[in-house]
Amino acid sequence: MTTIAIIGAGPGLGAAAARRFGREGFSAALISRTQDNVDRLAAELGDGGVRARGYAADVQDRERVVEALKSAADDLGPIEVLQYSPAPRREFLRPVLDTGVDDFAAAVEFSLHGSVTAVQQVLPGMTELGKGTILLVNGGSAATPNGNVAGTSVAFAGESAYGTMLHDALAPRIHVGQLVVPGTIGGGDPMFAPDALAEKLWTMHVQRGNFRVTVGPA
Repeated sequence: MTTIAIIGAGPGLGAAAARRFGREGFSAALISRTQDNVDRLAAELGDGGVRARGYAADVQDRERVVEALKSAADDLGPIEVLQYSPAPRREFLRPVLDTGVDDFAAAVEFSLHGSVTAVQQVLPGMTELGKGTILLVNGGSAATPNGNVAGTSVAFAGESAYGTMLHDALAPRIHVGQLVVPGTIGGGDPMFAPDALAEKLWTMHVQRGNFRVTVGPA
């Protein structure tokens, strides 16, 4: 049995992705900042038949991210899918004129350095498996810079560039994809409902197509 590791796991998209992949036999490693939250989520998923376990790690603490992913692989089985989808922090969502160098540095640490740390930890295991998928989930500013959310605009652009290069370097055995969600997840629009987005993530995993998929009208 292999594992999906979800960094930024919560009751919305993280839980939906765990359920969707769990239906296909995956175990789910739930990684977020607060142990109580991921333990509660793991218990709820377990009640629904998904083998899940929670691990506490802040994406800006690289050592903890590495430790969490190591423990997940040991406890649940090899990580075949990595989903990097932590929700941006409030300070990354300020207008450009209100965003200073420390704010930009923190946003880049969160989105780019955190994703690189996670990828480098799981990549040897995927290589040994001979297969794997890396899924990056970002907001609309990943594709179109938005001066009202300057931190994520800059940081998501870096994460996107990294993902694009990985996509080219690792294909065809390991697929790298980015899901761009230009709306509020779980905000009432069925297009951005967690279950609908989880289905898109599953499709990206099995179809292994282009790097970027943007949620929007067909």
